[in-house]
Amino acid sequence: MPGEKRFRTSTFGFNKSDVNSYVEKILREFEDKIREKDNEIAALKAQIKDMTMKYEEATSKINQIEGDRDKIADALIKAQEQAESIIQEARNKFQEEKRRLEELNEIEREKIVDMKEKVKYLRNEVIKVLKAFEEDLSALAEDGDTVQSKE
Repeated sequence: MPGEKRFRTSTFGFNKSDVNSYVEKILREFEDKIREKDNEIAALKAQIKDMTMKYEEATSKINQIEGDRDKIADALIKAQEQAESIIQEARNKFQEEKRRLEELNEIEREKIVDMKEKVKYLRNEVIKVLKAFEEDLSALAEDGDTVQSKE
């Protein structure tokens, strides 16, 4: 018991009013302590409620951030896959165009070779015709000289 209380004695035991006042005093002290503890409990409950709300808000934000992070990661993965696809498509188109141009180049080279052969053939033909013409001219000139000398 808090503090030792000594009661006065009366003929039949302890003094009743002393005992009653002591009990009332103890009751008031306990009621004060109970009120104090109730206030502490209420304050702690308010803190718990506040902390619970903050925890739930933080959890909600974390979930939102994780969701956003997942969306961003998915978007990056899709973008990377698209980029790789575009690059591969460009490479394929490049290879196809390169092959087409090489074929076209080969065809043009063959045409040039054919044209060179035709030019060579035509040159030879022109040379033959010119030689024949020269021979004819020479023959005509000789015939003209012969005809003039006969006259």
